[in-house]
Amino acid sequence: MSRLVCEWMDWRNQAGRLQEMSCRKALLELDRRKEINLPKVNKHYAFQKVNKPAEAPPIAEVSCELAELGDVEIIRVTTRFHSKLWRSMLEAHHYLGSGPLCGAQLRYLVRSEHYGWIGGLSYSACARRVESRDEWIGWTEEARKRNHTFVINNSRYLIAPTVRVKCLASHVLAKCQTRLVDDWERVYKYRPVLLETYVERGRFSGSCYRAANWKYVGGTEGRGRKGTGATVKDVYVMPLQKKWQAVLCCCADGKVHVRQRVAQKEPRDWIEAELGGTKLGDARLTSRLLEMTGMFYDKPLANIPQACGSVSATKAAYRFLDNENVDWKAILQAHYEATEERVKENSLVLVAQDTTTLNYSTHPNTQGLGPIGTKSEKVRGLMVHDTMAFTESGTPLGLLNVQCWARDGIGSKHKRHKKPIEEKESWKWVESYHAVSQVQKRCRNKSLLVVVADREADIHEVFAEQYNTPDGAQLLIRAERSRNRKVVDDKESCEFLWTKLEQQPVIVPREILIPPSEKRSARQAILMVRTMPVTLRPPMLKKRICLRSGVWAVLAQEVNPPIGIDGLEWMLLTTVAVKQEKRCLRTFGMVCSPMGY
Repeated sequence: MSRLVCEWMDWRNQAGRLQEMSCRKALLELDRRKEINLPKVNKHYAFQKVNKPAEAPPIAEVSCELAELGDVEIIRVTTRFHSKLWRSMLEAHHYLGSGPLCGAQLRYLVRSEHYGWIGGLSYSACARRVESRDEWIGWTEEARKRNHTFVINNSRYLIAPTVRVKCLASHVLAKCQTRLVDDWERVYKYRPVLLETYVERGRFSGSCYRAANWKYVGGTEGRGRKGTGATVKDVYVMPLQKKWQAVLCCCADGKVHVRQRVAQKEPRDWIEAELGGTKLGDARLTSRLLEMTGMFYDKPLANIPQACGSVSATKAAYRFLDNENVDWKAILQAHYEATEERVKENSLVLVAQDTTTLNYSTHPNTQGLGPIGTKSEKVRGLMVHDTMAFTESGTPLGLLNVQCWARDGIGSKHKRHKKPIEEKESWKWVESYHAVSQVQKRCRNKSLLVVVADREADIHEVFAEQYNTPDGAQLLIRAERSRNRKVVDDKESCEFLWTKLEQQPVIVPREILIPPSEKRSARQAILMVRTMPVTLRPPMLKKRICLRSGVWAVLAQEVNPPIGIDGLEWMLLTTVAVKQEKRCLRTFGMVCSPMGY
């Protein structure tokens, strides 16, 4: 029956084939609406049976460099064996399972030369209507209906959770993309011009898509395909040819009609400018967020009932805070975007990161907390690691990354060295650097971002990460006071870092004001500054996983300190070249301005 209807209507796809599946869905919908009466189904087919999914193949525990995987092969699913393998792998490891996939589709498996099957992905028909994507494309309603098949959706993407290889996800995306257009044309007789994908906000960051040069164009409204509600997702796109807009915006008359983007109205105040773009799945939640922000801004020291001022406003605030759709990461995402716009207005931006604790010891019944002090103190709360951008003069621009977690417990110092960096709290420094580097890549040559941190960030993985991140942010880290650190020279001989720097001539004296504290009075201090490029030797336990890293070391030592007071001594490690007297002075300005003494 579906074939007859398609023939009567000449209902075909771009490959010239009858649109039988679409026709069957339309007939079933008409039957459901009582517009027609379909005959009773007397025959059942094998494909209608719900089979138990096959057991997923064993996947090796892999933690290595990308090159150690050998050749990463992208295999198109064309056989029954590969189809069962793909479906079982996705059902076992992907949070959405293996399907269903909509419309035209291609599936791929990912195999490592040395470790076997490691993942899978699929491409299928695009979403018919997404506001943020459609506005970015600029097509008219006529062009959208006519050309939406040229947009295909990366509907599933899986790298097995046991495979932890840096840059693998973006590498697979890029490699699959090179063959996708030809495969799609071979099967469906036309070439797609744009890829899209949807990343669930709060569950994933979308870093692999950004690393593969996909473009973020906004978020979904959270209504879902059937309007019954869904999680908010970030929308990413990737053009497959230079003239993609000319193809997508072409109408029946052969002319290209690009719709002008609707001008955004000016925000009414700083709160709407900062948080008005928050996507919480419901405009009412965003409106409540703006209202509560204004209340807390007016009374920053008040509790919730005092800040709200009325019983009804207090109840509304508590309902907002209890709502499962309110995600603090989604709220901060709007702030991150506003911060990034301010960052682009400055040629030099200092990005300071540090850790603090939130003490909830006075709320013993609060769940989801962890220890934040020593075992004997028994203090419970949350750990917060924030990354804030500053101008060169110290004016804050806003946050670029925030991490919040509860510790499971206080581990043993002896076991700590055996864990990989990803399982330690020290990973917070690397994760923060990743976030800043993504902003640096989007800023390109407009702004130079320098990550500033104290001695806790002086771990070799941070410097190795900067070395392996092309076009990433720069580093300026105060070195640990331990004098047993070694550097390697051109002759492969090792020397102690402090001893090496103390042998260098003084570049410039630097006079600074030391502010007063409880234990000291204010005073002027004169620092003798020495600098030279060095190559840091990785620690003994990390030689296999960390590379040697080249940095500039800057040593500042106070001369003639007051009697009874230890003189200042700073060792700074930076990836910014310090070759001139002005640059050396500027380096200390970076530390003293946002971080303080």
